[in-house]
Amino acid sequence: QVQLVESGGGLVQAGGSLRLSCAASGRSLSTYTVGWFRQAPGKGREFVARIGWNRNIKYVDSAKGRFAITRDNDKNTVDLQMNSLKPEDTAVYYCAADHSLPTTSASDFGSWGRGTQVTVSS
Repeated sequence: QVQLVESGGGLVQAGGSLRLSCAASGRSLSTYTVGWFRQAPGKGREFVARIGWNRNIKYVDSAKGRFAITRDNDKNTVDLQMNSLKPEDTAVYYCAADHSLPTTSASDFGSWGRGTQVTVSS
């Protein structure tokens, strides 16, 4: 099973940017669908973006035009560039991976990182 570690979270003012990175070990991510999810206090885990092994990409509507998901198979990483951040983007962000067909459902992902906190101040 692939092990995932997120990094790049932090505190940023509204309108600012952060770049999250999901680093994998144990196996190559090149054949995995990788997704980013987030969970705000008191809320369920929400799909943010995913990239398939074939680089097919999907975003939640609130992220379109602001976030960009990319993968680097040589580095075994998947990044999430987040621009024009809003206070409502505040959450713990998780990356997840699975060999399933490209999906946006958290229950379809078998491997998860521990998350990285993103806090956007107004």
